[in-house]
Amino acid sequence: MLLNVIFYIFCICFAIQSLYLLCWGISITSRKIAESVAGELPPISVIACARNELENLKILLSHLNSQVYPTYEIVVVNDRSDDGTWDYLRIEETQNEKLKVVTVEHLPDSFNGKKYALSLGIKAAKHEHLLLTDADCLPNSDHWIATMARGFYKEKEVVLGFSQYQEEKSFLNRFLRYETLHTGMQYLGMEALGMPYMGVGRNLAYRKSLFMNNKGFMKHMKITGGDDDLFINAVAHNRNTESVLGPTALTLSVPKSTWKAFFRQKIRHLSVGKHYRRKDKIILGIFSLTKVLFWILGMVLALLGTQLYLTLGSLVVYMVLLQGICVVVAKKFGIRADGYIIPILDIVYILYFVGIGAIALFSKRIRWS
Repeated sequence: MLLNVIFYIFCICFAIQSLYLLCWGISITSRKIAESVAGELPPISVIACARNELENLKILLSHLNSQVYPTYEIVVVNDRSDDGTWDYLRIEETQNEKLKVVTVEHLPDSFNGKKYALSLGIKAAKHEHLLLTDADCLPNSDHWIATMARGFYKEKEVVLGFSQYQEEKSFLNRFLRYETLHTGMQYLGMEALGMPYMGVGRNLAYRKSLFMNNKGFMKHMKITGGDDDLFINAVAHNRNTESVLGPTALTLSVPKSTWKAFFRQKIRHLSVGKHYRRKDKIILGIFSLTKVLFWILGMVLALLGTQLYLTLGSLVVYMVLLQGICVVVAKKFGIRADGYIIPILDIVYILYFVGIGAIALFSKRIRWS
């Protein structure tokens, strides 16, 4: 009797997981791939915060200076760096008319460092349309600004982009890229369905007036992290948000080199999820719970031999479906997916999500680094 109940729950989880994957996959792949276009494009302020990121910053500025775009400025916020960033930016600002430097010397009490630095950068920006990235990110194209700017059509206020990690030959890197693809499929799929709930600060655009009218990050200033997803969760809706996909809209980030650094980063990221809107927590919670139960119950049923053929068949169908959708969505994003090991990466994802998710959910103090 108990095993039959477990099997029925397993089947429900399989159906829900398949529905989520199909909805996200179809909604994303039905979007047109963005291309840079000539014509009327709004002036853009590109903003990046940097704390002891001197070498990454040099590379980033080189790529930003080569962007093909009629009118834009580059705002770099030097957030209390002590690695030579201030000296470098001081010289660069005198030689680059596009560059504007904002320096944070002291962090006020009870303020989150990244949010405070980004707030100063946004206030210093002279243009209404803002495009955000990080110092350790690189545009995948010289038309990145132009491509992302397309999302501001018809008075849109928020533009979501995708950012992947640079490819390296290690299992950690494969998992990093799979986890990033998995997350991108969720938030960009939800936006395509008219339910935007987050963005990533490595590739995100919105209007300055939207930021100012909503008092910026003040509501979440004391929370570590969330300068991108919590703000977007509070202000984005189906009428004011657009996503822009494709290789020219992509940014690439420097990946974490150790599991410890990756786990610390993801604990911070996942910890802000408990501050999302209730409906978003329910939708994402159902997906996460049924994903975990699907794998755990499927393994239990397979080992016990209960409804063996149906159980194994469901597991195989799920893996094929997951592989196919990940490969197609990755191509839409302008990246490559490691299709043949996606089932293994998905199982590792479950172990990671259960462990890191539990820590993030119950931790009261989250460290930035």
